[in-house]
Amino acid sequence: MTIIDNIAELGKYDFSDTSFDLLMQNRIHRVLMICSNYDNYMLEEDGRIDEQIFNEYVSLSLRHPPVFVQTDNAEDALKILREESIDLVISMESLKGTDVFALAKRIKNDYPNIPIVVLTYLSREVSLRLEGEDMSAIDYVFCWLGDASVILAIIKLIEDKMNAEHDIEVIGVQALILVENSVRYLSSYLPDIYRILLLQSLDFQKEALNEHQRMLKKRGRPKLLLADNFNDALDLYRKYKYNVLGVISDISYRRDGVLDGNAGLELCRIVMADDDKVPFLLQSSSLKHKEEAEEMGAGFIYKYSKTLSLELRNFLIQNLAFGPFVFRNPETLEPIAIATDLQSLQQKLLTIPENVLEYHATRNHFSKWLNARALFPLAQMFKYIGKEDFPGIEEMRRFLHTAVSSFRLGRGRGVIAKFDKAGFDEYQVFSRMGEGSIGGKARGLAFINRMLKTNKLYNRFPDVLITIPRTVVLSTDAFDEFMDHNNLYPVALSDLPDNEIFNKFLAARLPGHVIQDLFAFLAVSRSKPIAIRSSSKLEDSHYQPFAGIYSTYMIPRLSEDQRMVRVMGDAIKGVYASVFYKTSKTYMTATSNVIDEEKMGIVLQEICGRSHGNIFYPTFSGFARSLNYYPVGAEKVEDGIVNVAFGLGKLIVEGGLSLRFCPRLPKKIMQLSSPESALRDTQKTFRALDLDMNNFVLSGYDGENLPALDIRDAGNDTAMKYLASTFDYENSMLRDGILYPGRRIITFAGILQHNLFPLAEIISTILELGKKEMNNSIEIEFAGDLETPPGSPRIFNLLQIRPVVHSEESGTISLDDVKPEDTIIYSESALGHGVFRNISDLVYVKPESFDPARNMDLSVIIENLNSSLAARGKGYVLIGPGRWGSADPWLGIPVKWAQISAVRLIVESGLENYRIDPSQGTHFFQNLTSFGVGYFNINPFIDEGYYDVDYLNSMSPVYEDEALRHVCFEKAIDIRIDGRTNRGVIMKPE
Repeated sequence: MTIIDNIAELGKYDFSDTSFDLLMQNRIHRVLMICSNYDNYMLEEDGRIDEQIFNEYVSLSLRHPPVFVQTDNAEDALKILREESIDLVISMESLKGTDVFALAKRIKNDYPNIPIVVLTYLSREVSLRLEGEDMSAIDYVFCWLGDASVILAIIKLIEDKMNAEHDIEVIGVQALILVENSVRYLSSYLPDIYRILLLQSLDFQKEALNEHQRMLKKRGRPKLLLADNFNDALDLYRKYKYNVLGVISDISYRRDGVLDGNAGLELCRIVMADDDKVPFLLQSSSLKHKEEAEEMGAGFIYKYSKTLSLELRNFLIQNLAFGPFVFRNPETLEPIAIATDLQSLQQKLLTIPENVLEYHATRNHFSKWLNARALFPLAQMFKYIGKEDFPGIEEMRRFLHTAVSSFRLGRGRGVIAKFDKAGFDEYQVFSRMGEGSIGGKARGLAFINRMLKTNKLYNRFPDVLITIPRTVVLSTDAFDEFMDHNNLYPVALSDLPDNEIFNKFLAARLPGHVIQDLFAFLAVSRSKPIAIRSSSKLEDSHYQPFAGIYSTYMIPRLSEDQRMVRVMGDAIKGVYASVFYKTSKTYMTATSNVIDEEKMGIVLQEICGRSHGNIFYPTFSGFARSLNYYPVGAEKVEDGIVNVAFGLGKLIVEGGLSLRFCPRLPKKIMQLSSPESALRDTQKTFRALDLDMNNFVLSGYDGENLPALDIRDAGNDTAMKYLASTFDYENSMLRDGILYPGRRIITFAGILQHNLFPLAEIISTILELGKKEMNNSIEIEFAGDLETPPGSPRIFNLLQIRPVVHSEESGTISLDDVKPEDTIIYSESALGHGVFRNISDLVYVKPESFDPARNMDLSVIIENLNSSLAARGKGYVLIGPGRWGSADPWLGIPVKWAQISAVRLIVESGLENYRIDPSQGTHFFQNLTSFGVGYFNINPFIDEGYYDVDYLNSMSPVYEDEALRHVCFEKAIDIRIDGRTNRGVIMKPE
């Protein structure tokens, strides 16, 4: 198989990440300066060498400048070496009364790993003296020319040598080899070379997506390796030849211990014969070598040139691919286009003429430029492809463009990119606006993004892309700015009704920079509707359960960006306002949090799905938890549980009917155990986003524009082939698929029974990895789009991950000896663990007079009872039929969490003529478990648990009406839950 055969798969290619954090592990931290006080004064220019070096580091955005320790005599120097950690010794050659070279030998003998550098003033007398000295203990000799930059160059040269082997051979960092034996010239332009290298590292930091990446990416700059003779230079080239960016060499230096006037020319011949694409610069004090250098294809610099530094800089930029990539006409070498970064290179690859593309590709110009910018994985790929690998230049163009695209997409995954209006594009998966906290929900998304990359989950399943939707987070500093500039706290903390708070927030102004960023976001997100989701500091955090408390708005994608930004801005203000609604304030009180300490981030997220006429929805949405507290048959608690529905997940959040299954045993679904239960217990409606802006309303209720639609009106055979079965009325049976006449039932048969999409396997994998990564039981939210165009993978979007918070355990609990008749309630489907203390109040719905039509009224009565008990600091038990918290009053009593905030134990009790599946999987359920509220499910009429309602009816009530009773025991009742066996009891008083 040739390269061209793999272009289609290149989009999925997983480029390995460069481990920049493993680079430059060895650093110079403390430098011992051995010099006279006068020399020290001269070096410091009035005693400021630390300041000079610090300023030099800051100007080049370098970190960790070294500390200098100075002494003027050998005895103190040896004492300092014994007592302190020293990484480098720099000694002035002219130290009076001290033989510097003898001292160097002594230091090297005792501390062989500490490099020693001699600084000397430039004179003929000094040069002659050095020629007669034993230099074996000296690593380098440099001239002091009055510029602190030579100290920086010395430090960087030694650090490069210390880290070269690992960083070059293991990580792939590039090397620039310098061969020079003249102390004078080396001292003159070594600082120039380093300044160019370090400025180049500042330039390629632009490729980083955030500040952390920028900091690490600096470590990937090319290393400078110095040799002063032919043999060492050739050894360096042979050792690192696959990573040599270029060679700069003098011509006359020692070879085999003897001065050779043509050693540099010979080194050039050997290198060019091995790889003629390696840039080679020869330099000499004799112009006679210029012609020879040019004949070999090498550059040449005259050492006595007045523009030596400028010529050196130009060679490095033009031949070592520093700076922008310049596309040139192959015939005239005139520039025709410039790419300043990888993004612009990708764009230019599509438009440059074929002959220009061929010219640069066949000369390794692309790989050199990528290497110089520390983009090693992509450079490695480009280096080993040739014209012969493709049928034509256009195929090569497509390959190069796709490779850059794949690399940029992979680089954008798993990181939180800093949002930049100029650089934001479709290759950034997760970005942040601002410098504040991103909030709990956004942290969960960022964690998922990293987890997917770390575990290589994106393309693990054939024809499926597992990812998060494109996300931009507006951090909490924008919230602070909005609240302060509009003076909203007096309104927010008042007792005004929710709608008045909402209107006050809507009338306020967002910061101007936020509006500008929204325009930049929309310039990239052109087609999908946008979800404006809350992400507060407390939301979805460990032991801070705030699931579903704040607002989320979904906005159709409008063609006019101006109008779209206005609507998005209003939605952001609506989310901000929801922090201060009555429900939120009650919730804050229940969690012992202070409302004015809450900060709100905003998640801007493309919505998963497709448009169908005037509505938009995903193929499916759902929730999954790594714990299944209602295992049936072979299911186990640790197998997890999934609730999934056709359309938007708002249906599940509000307690609507969805399909519930165990991901390990997806074919065994209780709701489908009979045609009758399938007809009764499966999804009847679905939620979708109304795309008609004439119907769009932004209000305090975030579901205003998400109508509940009848499944029968869905149509959409593409989705239904995955999701639906048909009820055959004639034979009273379910038939998988939609090829038969009859009523469509949402069974997910194509997915769960016939594996047309590996939903159960994907969820099991993510739950297992997520549980391991978070070291906690987890819950995830997800959505899927199976209606992608031909040739495109189907989409599984992860929307959230959060910990499932448990109440504090109270040791081992055994209920083996408990007899049901000794209990008020005995449940074998209990959630929680521990002993629930100090509860003496019990509120229950009378089974004998229960009427679902009155469920809405009951929620108001229960709220009043809850307020009374909460005011006295009393928890209570709440018992009733159906689903507590259901948005559908026919499925249960539609209380919101704020209406039962003091509850300690919830009991859902089925009746013979009113059996509803439990609430597990909803935000309401998440909040119950997160607060450590106990949870029982009982169906006494089929012997699933025990409920002695007669015992309760015999007690005198604190409150009673025709539907509800509140009783209070003299002493706290005994409530225990064994989480290992899912059993729970409320004992009768002894």
